[in-house]
Amino acid sequence: MAAAGLACLDEWQRLYAMGAKDITVGKPWRGWKKGQFQVHFIYTGVSESMFMIFPDGTTMLVDCGDHNAIGRGKLAVPVLPGPHRHAGEWIARYVQRVNPNGNDVDYMMLSHYHSDHGGCTDFNAGMLERDGRPYALSGFSQAAEYLHFGKAYDRGWPDYDDPIPLIEKSADCVSHMKSFFSYMTAHRGLEVEKFQVGAVDQIRMIRQASRYPGFSIRNICGNGRIAYQDGTIRDLYEGRKEGVQTLNENGMSLGMMFTYGKFRFFTAGDFSDKWKLADGSTFWTEDALGEACGEATVAKINHHGHKSMPKGIVKALKSRVYVSCVWDQLHNLPEVMERVCDRSLYPGERIVCPGIMPKERRDTDSISTWMKDVSDSSFEGGHVVLNVEKGGEEYSITYLTAEDESMTVRSVMKFKV
Repeated sequence: MAAAGLACLDEWQRLYAMGAKDITVGKPWRGWKKGQFQVHFIYTGVSESMFMIFPDGTTMLVDCGDHNAIGRGKLAVPVLPGPHRHAGEWIARYVQRVNPNGNDVDYMMLSHYHSDHGGCTDFNAGMLERDGRPYALSGFSQAAEYLHFGKAYDRGWPDYDDPIPLIEKSADCVSHMKSFFSYMTAHRGLEVEKFQVGAVDQIRMIRQASRYPGFSIRNICGNGRIAYQDGTIRDLYEGRKEGVQTLNENGMSLGMMFTYGKFRFFTAGDFSDKWKLADGSTFWTEDALGEACGEATVAKINHHGHKSMPKGIVKALKSRVYVSCVWDQLHNLPEVMERVCDRSLYPGERIVCPGIMPKERRDTDSISTWMKDVSDSSFEGGHVVLNVEKGGEEYSITYLTAEDESMTVRSVMKFKV
């Protein structure tokens, strides 16, 4: 797999050096075709969001955040297309441009209860009152003013007590999403299901599934538990729940492995946590997850590349391409990038495709060896599109401009599995 991908990239680099480029560069995005599996990593500069189109046209929006990343000051990254709209609206408008089903989105999923993934009460595009309680237009709730969601998958539904009760605060993501689910189920026909760790058929194609037998989705982690391929479930937080009010929300993140023929895509929200063991060593939850999920052709970097991706999971994934969702200068930290690009963990070329690698970081890390593995298309910031061709034998990574809504193709890299 690695050799084929390397040969493909070497050819692409040779043509690029000669001045050649993909015929779609500089033109509007061509869109989705039946049989393709697409993941759109939508760049806003303040949130994480992925819009997925399955081979039969079934769609899913994974995360739709909004929070005050601009308030980070010097740590902020460019907000694109601009701050005059909140992220939920920008994301909805993007979905409307690429969705083969118009405003209808079959599934939505909140990976975990953090504002950059779901929105929150205190950073919003407007406060309303619905069903007698405050209702903030932020993240998912703002997007739902433009899109219709059929079914939601959530880690807390319906009792919000797994693995321990979620604490509801007046301005956070928990209270915000509980209000959203309450209103949407009562008035907009939304169905909500609890995410089932280990399930292989909970999230599935619902339009023409029989035409694409090589496509499947396995739920690999959630609420601190991970599922092994033999069906066993491991609770990483066993013995750590008694007498505590909160657990690391990142470690509760929902994750999945998508398979299409020989192609595999890994995503697990912000799944990251660690603690000291009795012998003084450090236990990384991500390393345990790596043991369960195995290799992935393309992987989304956990927790935006901030204090995540230890050696164990990198070695397990052996990914050719890594994508990261960025809204802060502290994302894709050098020590994370060093591990992701470490050839001693596994051989072969790889490329890292962040939503943006801002100038400040490029200047600071210019002499770092891992910088050569970062796509230069990330220097201006953009939407990253993973497109897997029918059958899963070939795939590509495309950068689209995020400065406006023209969907102009900036670069294309093509690979064979």
